[in-house]
Amino acid sequence: MRLYALCDQDMLDEKGISLDEFIAIAKSQKAEILQYRNKNAPLEVIKKNLIAIRKVFDGFLIVNDAYELIEFCDGVHLGQEDLFAIDKEITQAVKIVRSVIGEDKILGISTHSEAEVLIANNLDINYIGLGAYRNTQTKKDIAGVLGENIEKIAAKSKHLVGAIGGVKLSDNFQNITYHVIGSGLVE
Repeated sequence: MRLYALCDQDMLDEKGISLDEFIAIAKSQKAEILQYRNKNAPLEVIKKNLIAIRKVFDGFLIVNDAYELIEFCDGVHLGQEDLFAIDKEITQAVKIVRSVIGEDKILGISTHSEAEVLIANNLDINYIGLGAYRNTQTKKDIAGVLGENIEKIAAKSKHLVGAIGGVKLSDNFQNITYHVIGSGLVE
């Protein structure tokens, strides 16, 4: 299993866990990637936290949504709704983001169905997050749970796949590269 740690600031605040504590847990579990997600803070706060994470985390650092801050991390991850906010045409949205972050940075997007995976196959991205695998407490607006279908859908991706949504360290997947785990690391 390869671990992609999702560091959601709202979850940290809710559970009373500091950023340093979460990073220590992620490092103890040998996380290769850490995504910092903060949906409610101004860019300056997100920037400050990315700089702090970079000082203590040697793996790949991904920022959620705030591609304007790409110089402080290794890549960006965007959800479907975030892409559509950039442009109503997903291919154009990805081109816009790629033009800002450059070819040498990682670009990942969330997918939730076979149709979205097939569209992603034609995009200039590095990986997809696929799910939700199970219901999760950190995302209240899950469109659908893929359950065991996640493996079949993941096999259709030409990109690396991270299982998202309710994933546990004990899950065992064949067609999935990364377990994307947030709150499961601190429960």
